[in-house]
Amino acid sequence: MNRTTRPAFGTVLFFSIAFGLAMYFAFAAVQGNFGLFRRAEILAEAQDLKTQLDQVQTDVARMENLTARLSDDYLDLDLLDEQTRKVLGMIRADEIVIR
Repeated sequence: MNRTTRPAFGTVLFFSIAFGLAMYFAFAAVQGNFGLFRRAEILAEAQDLKTQLDQVQTDVARMENLTARLSDDYLDLDLLDEQTRKVLGMIRADEIVIR
């Protein structure tokens, strides 16, 4: 019997393909569309969007407050006076304008 120390071509081919597939799936798990890096990007984007949502909700609450204060049910005369002066650009005779 004559045994060679070289592995068979089929064995080398099988392990080459298995190693290549393992490397492909490892790469995809880290950098693919659903990989770890993409997950980190999505979490960071979600945090930014949450911050923007909080800012928008604060702005909406402020605008709702101003709208309610100028409504027919509740009229804030100081706010009405301030808005009128801002829109019309007028002052009273006893006021001084500082720019």
